[in-house]
Amino acid sequence: MSNFRAVKGTRDIFPDDVVLWQHIEDVIRRAAALYSFREVRTPAFEYTDLFQRSIGATTDIVGKEMFTFQPDPGGRSITLRPEMTAGVMRAFLQNGMASAAPVHKLYYISDLFRKERPQAGRQRQFCQFGAELLGVSSPQAVAEVISFMMHVFRLLGLEGLRLRINTLGSPEDRRRYRDALRAYLIPYSGELDEASRDRLEKNPLRILDSKHPRVREIVADAPELTEYLDASALQEFGQVLGYLDERGIDYVRDPLLVRGLDYYCHTAFEVQCDDLGAQDALGGGGRYDGLARELGSRTDIPAVGFAVGMERLLIAMEKQGLLEGIDPSGPDVYVVLQDNSLADHALRVCGMLRDAGISAEMDLAGRSMKAQMREANKIRACYALFVGGAEVAAGVYGFKDLSSSVQSDLSLDEIILQLNVNS
Repeated sequence: MSNFRAVKGTRDIFPDDVVLWQHIEDVIRRAAALYSFREVRTPAFEYTDLFQRSIGATTDIVGKEMFTFQPDPGGRSITLRPEMTAGVMRAFLQNGMASAAPVHKLYYISDLFRKERPQAGRQRQFCQFGAELLGVSSPQAVAEVISFMMHVFRLLGLEGLRLRINTLGSPEDRRRYRDALRAYLIPYSGELDEASRDRLEKNPLRILDSKHPRVREIVADAPELTEYLDASALQEFGQVLGYLDERGIDYVRDPLLVRGLDYYCHTAFEVQCDDLGAQDALGGGGRYDGLARELGSRTDIPAVGFAVGMERLLIAMEKQGLLEGIDPSGPDVYVVLQDNSLADHALRVCGMLRDAGISAEMDLAGRSMKAQMREANKIRACYALFVGGAEVAAGVYGFKDLSSSVQSDLSLDEIILQLNVNS
């Protein structure tokens, strides 16, 4: 056993589990193609001030959860990305994508890093898939992004999900509400938990997210954000809901729903799954029209997006029995050596099969024929091809279908032809 262990909050993913990840990734990519979202990949680390400007200095992510380091004594601080949206917007602005086309539909499947307390579905290195629609954030665009997210869930077979949705209004609406909420909560400050007291001055809207029982009782009677929204914000939100109704997407209006990042405005949404337990958020997102200006753009760039935790998605699918039957596929052919002195010939046979587009495997450890056949069945090979002295001399090999046990004698060309016809 090694003296070294994986860093706390990280995990190793072995082939049998990688198959499950690949299944989900394939579904995401299939859905993305249906909606014309294209994949984007950004660096794993960015300059720290990108996240300080975009996420907001009062959020828990910036205050407590970022992995930040100095690259050299005179260099700028660098941070492992704790979320994707800021990096995608930075790349959009830096590379002048707005001038190439008015609208960009991007998606990602990426690793992120936060100093969270490791628990089920929450790791310090974790993976999210998400999408960003840049250049437009109309009600139709918001509905399009939500539809893409829910389509992925539907293709994966998930059931019992709840889409919570709210409107945060404009930044001005939000500021007015923040002042009113703070005024309401100050008399209760002695009854708030430590985290909520800390947020009272810095970011009182985050208190609405609290799971603390007493805090939830207090905020139940708090002023509602809708009371501070102007008519245009409410009308726009109504249009979003109308488009969701047209697409048959169920939702619950939740006036207490706020997103944790400062750049959100107008529509915000979150998907919950009871199979995840108390921390039931599967993913969520919203509009963030002002983020580009925060990052130095001279103008606002309308935008809307979402992110979904892949680890939490896997937990939900496992609880609902959706991972059963997703098994790694084995090779088309397992080349079985009857005589270890023919290993070089068997290797050439494998090479010829692979060159013909047929996956092939053989024993590299000098095991017995019985052990080789056990291995062929264990790795779910479709066929066994037997290499012995007589077979090599005649140029004809025993070729056995491992599902039906039917065996025939065929040349390598005939085997390749048969497999390619059946594929």
